[in-house]
Amino acid sequence: MKIYSFEKLEVWKESVELVKSIYLITESFPKEEKFGLISQLRRASISISSNLAEGTSRKTQKDKAHFTTISFSSAMEVLNQLIIGKDLGFISENDYILARTKIEKITNMLNALRNYQLNK
Repeated sequence: MKIYSFEKLEVWKESVELVKSIYLITESFPKEEKFGLISQLRRASISISSNLAEGTSRKTQKDKAHFTTISFSSAMEVLNQLIIGKDLGFISENDYILARTKIEKITNMLNALRNYQLNK
C-alpha cells in the first residue's frame, strides 16, 4: 500500500492524535451541544490534518504554505472552542491542559513547516 507524503509528516500524526483526544473529550459534553460546540470542535480539529493532507498535493511551495496556514488557523479555532468549553464547565482542567499542550506542540510544528515551505 502506498504511503502518501502527508502521512510521513510528524505534525500530521500529532494532529490526528489531537482529533482522537477531541472526540474523547466531547463525548462527555451535554447532548444539547451535539450540533453546537461538539460539532464545531470535531470539525475544526479534523480540519488541521485535512488541510495538511490537501496541501501536500499542491505544486508550489507557496500553495503548500497556504494550506499549512489554514491548518494553523484551525488549531486556533480548536483552542478558542476548548477555552469556551472549559469556561462553560464542559471540559475538566486536566483535559483542557492536555489538549492545549498538544495544540501548542502542533502550532509550533506548523510554524516550522510553513517557514520551511516558504524558504525552500
